[in-house]
Amino acid sequence: MSGSDLLIVLAAFLASAVEAVEALTIVLAVGLTNGWRTSLLGAAAGSAVLAIVVIALGPALVRIVPIEGLQVLIGALLLIFGLQWVRKAILRATGRKGLHDEAAIFAAEVAALRQGPGVGPDLDWTGFVVSFKGVFLEGLEVAFIVLTFGANRDGAFGLSALGAVAAFVLVAIVGAVVHRPLTRVPENTIKFSVGLMLIAFGTFWAGEGIGVEWTLQDWMIPLLAILYTGVAFTLVQWLKRNIPAKGVVGGVSA
Repeated sequence: MSGSDLLIVLAAFLASAVEAVEALTIVLAVGLTNGWRTSLLGAAAGSAVLAIVVIALGPALVRIVPIEGLQVLIGALLLIFGLQWVRKAILRATGRKGLHDEAAIFAAEVAALRQGPGVGPDLDWTGFVVSFKGVFLEGLEVAFIVLTFGANRDGAFGLSALGAVAAFVLVAIVGAVVHRPLTRVPENTIKFSVGLMLIAFGTFWAGEGIGVEWTLQDWMIPLLAILYTGVAFTLVQWLKRNIPAKGVVGGVSA
């Protein structure tokens, strides 16, 4: 396994872990207020639909689009996706955006579910839909990463899927044991790191797609990640020194 393969697994694992923690918060809220049968059925249905989307779209994407065009498309999408995560991370680091607070999100979900109407003693459809949407929508970001990594090179579907599945299994096991939101997981730091990795992969693959011959080949990916990390932290320090924050934007951040 090459260095770039390890980075694909790591990026997929970290990104999936963040989204899995957010999905777990919703599933726990539904389980504690509307019943575990409702919560787990909704989560299972969301996972099944998500798996179908990944299995259906992945091979089709590779067959339809030429590899060079695919690399440019994937690189551009990863750049956009990664820049969004890094932008939010910079805003949080400089106090311009509220930190992602799983405890606050959990409390808000519980309060909303307790106000909603229940349907039947066995299965609460409101809770089912909330749990389904939580798993499916959070998982879509993971599916995006799995598909884009896998479509770029042969065998990468398995690598990115391995990282994603490992993250979801780990978070599910921890959630089942503790039965509470994983508030100690450093989500904001992980999102910062994953965003920088996505930008590095995006730059590398887009460059390959337009004919750039990287001197160090796959080893350029970690070097690009280090370069972007330096730029991001320099920007954070500059903003802190020169442009004081006018207040946090929002109390609970996505």
